[in-house]
Amino acid sequence: MAEPLLDVRQVTLQYKTSERVVTATHRVSFAVHAGDRFVLLGPSGCGKSSLLKAVGGYLPPIEGEITLKGKRVSGPGPDRMMVFQEFDQLLPWKTVAENVVFPLVSAGRMPKREAMGRARHYIDKVGLSRFADSYPHTLSGGMKQRVAIARGMAMEPEILLMDEPFAALDALTRRTMQDELLRLWDDTRFTVLFVTHSINEAIRIGTRILLLSPHPGQVRAEMNSASEPTQQLALETQIHDLLFA
Repeated sequence: MAEPLLDVRQVTLQYKTSERVVTATHRVSFAVHAGDRFVLLGPSGCGKSSLLKAVGGYLPPIEGEITLKGKRVSGPGPDRMMVFQEFDQLLPWKTVAENVVFPLVSAGRMPKREAMGRARHYIDKVGLSRFADSYPHTLSGGMKQRVAIARGMAMEPEILLMDEPFAALDALTRRTMQDELLRLWDDTRFTVLFVTHSINEAIRIGTRILLLSPHPGQVRAEMNSASEPTQQLALETQIHDLLFA
């Protein structure tokens, strides 16, 4: 097997509150290969989002190491783009196209004219070409998330980091956005590290699923996802038993 794109080795993470130091994860290891849809699954408080922040370079491990393409992650970079669940991640005074262009230009990746061409390409990929010149306040929650995904993909990062991006959406919109993400992946085969606490979503989105135990998060199991409905049902039962044993 080829070397992993992302390698997380024995990572322990902590953060401080006003009252104490909290251990979010304890010696977590996993590897993500190019083209994977890798899902971190577990209950609230198991360190899923903390791991995503650590991969993004925002939370340094107190133990262990994270490498991307063999190089140690020591801070944020354009090779890792994050999509959050909040709808207010867009700049309200900029249009959809301007929001997608902004990180390309501010990071010095390309001139504005070239960046605008790339931005409109990815805006089209997420089905929002008609809204390229609209402002965020005119968009629905699902549309705003599409813009956030387009903005992340426009940077063409090594890995797209998604922190429960559909959790705040209603059930129907959430299902639609899951389908949209899978369609985009079929088209471009980008690498995604996806956080969720939904077993059903993990099975739909992931090609690989890492199960984390309750706080502090430790690896409970890693498994392949399933494509057939009967296999998915069996996998859902297996995951449920592992998480709630």
